[in-house]
Amino acid sequence: MNWRARAERLRALPLPVVLAALEATPDPGDRAKWRTARGVLSVTGAKFINWNQGVGGGGAIDLVMHVQEFGFGQALQWLEERFDPGSPVEPGFRPAPRALTLPPPCVHHWPRVERYLIEQRRLPRPLLTPLVHAGILYADARANAVFLLGETPATAVGAELRGTTSGSWRGMAPGSRKDHGCFSVSTASVDALVLCESAIDALSCHALHPAFRCLSTSGARPDPAWLTVLLRLGLPIFCGFDADPTGDALAQRLILLHPAVRRLRPPAKDWNDALRLHPR
Repeated sequence: MNWRARAERLRALPLPVVLAALEATPDPGDRAKWRTARGVLSVTGAKFINWNQGVGGGGAIDLVMHVQEFGFGQALQWLEERFDPGSPVEPGFRPAPRALTLPPPCVHHWPRVERYLIEQRRLPRPLLTPLVHAGILYADARANAVFLLGETPATAVGAELRGTTSGSWRGMAPGSRKDHGCFSVSTASVDALVLCESAIDALSCHALHPAFRCLSTSGARPDPAWLTVLLRLGLPIFCGFDADPTGDALAQRLILLHPAVRRLRPPAKDWNDALRLHPR
């Protein structure tokens, strides 16, 4: 099957099936709406639109490009890895969870990744060093920064990947289970918990507020399953999603679901922008 035929078949996949593979969740009050890492999407047949961002598209490839922030080739590969090109996909089908595949560490690329995090993202080296020693943060063979979801490499349930080369890219390790764990950073004494949209934002928020334990939801998600466990700790919990329409809307949704959570809006577009404006 040539690439055009492959693309046409994958483009025609039912969007609800692809959204399920993207770990999006349907809105219980409106079957046409899905909550994704990029905000709430309205889906009509093969078309979708993100009203918060004012963008939309048609077909499964456009959908994956939008939600995962992929290029065309990356989206095609992502779909092919999850849907057998030779098998028909029924509209009601929900793919089985994929086995977690973490990228192996590549020590050779760590200097590049470290420079990116320190020089471009302005993250303090003392904040990164213990995470590197613990194996929670490392470089992979493509010079991506890898942030593990979980307390140790042995218990990791996924990983956020952030590109450090000229092209801006971010994604998740195949098989990541974002509802089973998260990336977090804290010190021994914790005054409050802050939910952030990414590992880099969590690190940035903690650099600005060292007494806070900062956790990444790996995308603006209003109801991660592990949040109920945190609510039982009795500590103040803040939603630190981005200061943009998507972040505000999903923060509002999260607070409606969990009234104990309060809003902590970044003083810039996101926590990393705030840190770069006022580095520590």
